[in-house]
Amino acid sequence: MSQTLPSTRDLEATVEPGAAIVSQHDATDVRPAVDPSPVPWAGLRVAAIVPCHNEAGAVEKVVRDLKEHVPDIDVYVYDNCSTDDTFEVAARAGAIVRRESLKGKGNVVRRAFADIEADVYLMIDGDDTYDASAAPELIRTLVEGHHDHVLGMRRQLVPSAYRPNHEWGNRILNRVVAALFGANVGDMLSGYRVFSRRFVKSFPAVSREFEIETELTVHTLSMRASSVTVPVGFRERAAGTESKLRTYRDGTKILGLILSLARHERPIAFYGVIAGFSMLLSVMLALPVFAQYVQTGFVPRMPTLTSSIGLAIVSALAMTAGLILDGMRKARHELSRLVYLQVARVGQTCPGGHRHVE
Repeated sequence: MSQTLPSTRDLEATVEPGAAIVSQHDATDVRPAVDPSPVPWAGLRVAAIVPCHNEAGAVEKVVRDLKEHVPDIDVYVYDNCSTDDTFEVAARAGAIVRRESLKGKGNVVRRAFADIEADVYLMIDGDDTYDASAAPELIRTLVEGHHDHVLGMRRQLVPSAYRPNHEWGNRILNRVVAALFGANVGDMLSGYRVFSRRFVKSFPAVSREFEIETELTVHTLSMRASSVTVPVGFRERAAGTESKLRTYRDGTKILGLILSLARHERPIAFYGVIAGFSMLLSVMLALPVFAQYVQTGFVPRMPTLTSSIGLAIVSALAMTAGLILDGMRKARHELSRLVYLQVARVGQTCPGGHRHVE
């Protein structure tokens, strides 16, 4: 009489939930009952952008750390006019290395955003000052929260991580942006960020150097893109490497960019200040002349009166310019919004069940 062996389904019914199933042919063949869950960005193309200028002493560790903590990530190292072995070191570490002949971090980011096709973009400096192990948390926050921008807010791992004057300079610039744009992002000069594809492809990068972080921050605020902040570790540079940031020169450039962006993004407020100041001077000059006219019926101070009228005209022209530019700003934002909406959010799928990736 033949004996029927129990099926796998029958065996599964006789074991406790979550227990391992043992084969009848080999009692040592034990399989785990539960497979590890995939990461939230599974199936998405994740690209890291690493701008580098003479970072041969640090870029290898940055590339290897990114590949260790974010499997399947494409690491793009942009060699920006380096005079050392940055290109060769990055290539040996497994990065996709490209050259950018226009010097400046802003030029690198503009080139990378235009050339690289991905669903999620991670930007990190090549000097190994940022903690690469925070990359999975930044990406997870972007994907699970359906955000467009995740900012890595620096937290010093050692007291000497910030160079002298950098910390207070960063605080001052953050307060200026908060006053002009009505929002405090916390660390607008951080070079550790994650972006969605639709943010990257709707970002009109124009900065050439270290002002790029300020431009990214202001674009986030003006577009009202979904943005969150995640604390990340920050340490001092690797031994033998040199910072390219010049405190006062680059700080002045960043402050100039903030004022320029305020002129474009807050034209009524910007030109309103000019109009108000001009009108105040005009009134101050006109009052004595008017008082003298009331008393004597004469206007002997014609130069003063002419200056007062000229300042009043300047005030009216400034206010008119602000109103016109504000209308242009609104049209520009509407166009940018339409471009932004043409790109699917991270992980969005089409009705047919296929992931919408251009």
